[in-house]
Amino acid sequence: MTNDALLTALSHLVSEKRNPDTMDIDLLSSQEIVSRLNQQDKLVPLAVEKVLPQIAQGVDAITEAFKQGGRLIYLGAGTSGRLGVLDAVECPPTFSVSDEMVVGLIAGGKEAMFKAQEGAEDSAVLGETELKNINFNANDILVGIAASGRTPYVIGAIDYAKRIGATTIALSCNPNSPIADIAHIAISPVVGPEALTGSTRLKSGTAQKLVLNMLTTASMIRLGKSYQNLMVDVKATNKKLVARAIRIVMQATDCSRTEAENLLEQSHNNAKAAILMHLTGISYAEAEEKLHDSDGFLRRAIEPDEIE
Repeated sequence: MTNDALLTALSHLVSEKRNPDTMDIDLLSSQEIVSRLNQQDKLVPLAVEKVLPQIAQGVDAITEAFKQGGRLIYLGAGTSGRLGVLDAVECPPTFSVSDEMVVGLIAGGKEAMFKAQEGAEDSAVLGETELKNINFNANDILVGIAASGRTPYVIGAIDYAKRIGATTIALSCNPNSPIADIAHIAISPVVGPEALTGSTRLKSGTAQKLVLNMLTTASMIRLGKSYQNLMVDVKATNKKLVARAIRIVMQATDCSRTEAENLLEQSHNNAKAAILMHLTGISYAEAEEKLHDSDGFLRRAIEPDEIE
């Protein structure tokens, strides 16, 4: 794209327009600046609320992909890519899933997580190549993330994913963007002009983070990764998470700390099994079998006659 064409394209993006509420931000005190930023941030959840139906569509598609053995792939450049990687790496310790189940790809590779590799986003071929390198297939689902909605790297990846029959989701902060037009599901929270013109790590980045949180959290809940509002599939890989597992067992069963620790020891730190053992009085082996028969849904294992 020529400079003239790029300037024209940027001039039409909501995220690139000047914000009339922050024109004097360079004259303000520190207290006044953060207050103005906070006022702008308050608009983000309202913008996300307007696209909840599309987010729910995305959750349904991701859940179905997981059930078919597929993976969730996040792909983006710059801030968008980093947010995708962040959400992906949080899934294994939070939900005890394989680190291959949710994967984050960023233009420019691992180095781009710590130092900007902005030129990488201009290659549509690179987006396709990145998916081929991880053996992306029709069972997987792609979430292409770009605040502008016009990043070539993301467009190339979505085009390729569609060609091989995979479901695609576009997450952008501009209405009717190129990636929204080509993806199967378009999630486009429009947060308006940034406090600093074009700095999409601000409101746009916050909106993207909120949406990504919803996509994985809701999908994992739909897979049975929670009991009530407790994340019972937590993987106890460090002292904090071991303590959290103990606390989760105590909260779910009203048992003592000692009882919770004993249950977790008997269940090899499997909080779901520990809770089931306490609430039903069965052995670890029986708990494992019940959880398997209930597809991992703890509430269904506890109350088989109450839950379909």
